[in-house]
Parts: sequence; C-alpha cells; structure tokens
Amino acid sequence: MGSSTGRIFRVTTWGESHGGALGAVVEGCPPGMVLDLDALQRDLDRRRPGQSRITTQRKEPDRVQVLSGVFEGRTLGTAISLVVFNTDADPRAYAPFKDTFRPSHADFTYEARYGLRNWQGGGRASARETVARVAAGAIAKQVLRELAGVEILAWVDRVGDLVAGVDPDAVTREAVEANPVRCPDPDMAAKMEALIKEVRREGDTIGGVVRCVARGVPAGLGDPVFDKLEADLAAAMMSLPAAKGFESGSGFGGVGMRGSAHNDVFINKDGQIRTATNHSGGIQGGISNGMPILLSVAFKPVATIFKEQDTVDRAGRPTTIKPKGRHDPCVVPRAVPIVEAGVALVLCDHLLRWRAIRSG
Repeated sequence: MGSSTGRIFRVTTWGESHGGALGAVVEGCPPGMVLDLDALQRDLDRRRPGQSRITTQRKEPDRVQVLSGVFEGRTLGTAISLVVFNTDADPRAYAPFKDTFRPSHADFTYEARYGLRNWQGGGRASARETVARVAAGAIAKQVLRELAGVEILAWVDRVGDLVAGVDPDAVTREAVEANPVRCPDPDMAAKMEALIKEVRREGDTIGGVVRCVARGVPAGLGDPVFDKLEADLAAAMMSLPAAKGFESGSGFGGVGMRGSAHNDVFINKDGQIRTATNHSGGIQGGISNGMPILLSVAFKPVATIFKEQDTVDRAGRPTTIKPKGRHDPCVVPRAVPIVEAGVALVLCDHLLRWRAIRSG
C-alpha cells in the first residue's frame, strides 16, 4: 500500500535490496513524448553504488530495461514498466544477524508491522530501493522539461559541521558533478571528502544536508489544503531512506527574522509578476508563485557502523553486534540524484493536475 505515489503521474516501486531486481511502474506519462533513455541511465549512474572511494563498494551496473509503454522511442501513454536487475547482491554478511535487531535500522519496526521481515540487508527499507525512484524520476524530469522547461538541480550543502552555503541561483550541474562529494564549492568539497574518509577509517558514519532548486516552475502548482505543494514535497523527501529533516525556503532560519524582512515583495520582472526576494522558496499558500523552488533535506548518519554495539535479539535477550558488509560512510553524495528524482515526481504530478484544471 505504501509503494505508490502521485495522482495523475502515478509511480509504484517494487523490489528489495538483495532480491532479484527492483523496478517501477509509471502511469500517466503523456503519449508521444520522445523518451531519452541515455538521460535516464545517466541519472541511475549518478546514484549507483561503487562510483567513488567515499561510497559503498557494492558493484552494480544498474542498467535499466524498459519493458512496456514505449514504442519506437516514444511514450504510448500506457504504463511504463522499468526494471533494474541486482548483479552483486551478497546477503551472506547479514546471516549472523537475522535474529538480531540492528540499532537504528528498520529490523524491529518492520517485524512489528508485518510479523516477519527480509533480513537480507534492509529489504524495502534499504536505500537500494531508490534505484526505482531515480528511474521513474528521470522520466518525470523529461516531462517537466518538455512541457514547462523546468530544471531540477540538487547538491551537497553540508557534511557534519562543514557547510558550503553556495548561492542557489549560481549553482550549475557542472560544478556539482566536478567532485565525488557533489558539492559545488570546490574548497569545501575537498574538506568534506577528507572528513568522510576519516569517518570511514574510524568505522563510523556521518550525516549531511542536500539542497535542491527547481527553476522554471510555473505559478499555480499545488492544491489547498492537504495537498499543498510543499506538503507533498515534504512527504516525498521524508520518505527517502535516512531523511530526518525538511526545510522549504528559509525554513527554520526564518524563525530569527522579522516579518518586515522575511516578506517577499511582489515586483514586475520583464512583464511577469515575481518577488524581489525568495524567502518563501517559491511557494506561498501551498501553491507555486513562479520563483525558483528551494528546499533542503537533512540525512542522518548511515545506521550501519563497523563498531560493536549493544542490542537485543528477537527474544529480547541482550547481545552485541558488529556488522560487516558494504555501506556508505555518508549517504549525501549519492542522495543528490535521489532528491532530484523525488522533487521531479511531485512537480510532474502537480504540473499535470494544474494543466488538467486550467484546460478544463
């Protein structure tokens, strides 16, 4: 029940981290659109494991196959089925802990929910699940670009106490992809990379923040009251593995401002109504106002650390655990394309809903 999202542009994901494959079914994609499979694969390549020395060393090519919904390079308007096969799954590292609850993992909560669980990795709770979201999100990006000229760009803004604080209006994809951390500030990126490597040597993990900007979003996207645009964006971001915080626009920083400073004054910019500032993050009253949409997502340290920890087994008996396996010391470099995909899925669905209302 919790594996589907969207109303018009509807996506259902499936698969487990150490199962045979993962995939997505995408419904509501407009017919006749040229689907750029190379662009779709590039986003999966940005997410895939084993891409640098600061990510998990699991080797997965993550080659996507389109099983339906596309003919002669164009979308049919019917369901698009995508699949990515696992080729380097190794559940043996998890066998010693199949009856033990790993600290801060979903082991206990999944068993409390379903009465059983797949102990081979994190199952559906694993970040491996996001390969399906990124594949579906890549299609959403193409719809957004073709119908409205929307560009979505995310980057690593913080690792631990190291903060880049770059200007969202000036960030480029070239700068983001220029280093393995995916931080567009090269000096800060070098410090972040050194910190991640240090944490890894210690057998520990560290968290961080991913910022995202969506440029070219038209005014009018979002539905009051419970389907506000930033509410749906928050839901999409907080559904990501390891996500623990969400900010829209000024976020918590706006608490320290007066209304006279925080208010975004309307101006006429080249014949369009816009705002002089963008503390609202492109959303007012839950509806986009035509300014760039700005958001941030905080990710906790990866739960799997290579140090001995106290825990209990399924019978409640105290025990200790020292995990083995291949895990990211910091999730945020690989979370960048995942955040972009999540934002794209929400914006694409709301764009199609808005077009349906306005055309009616």
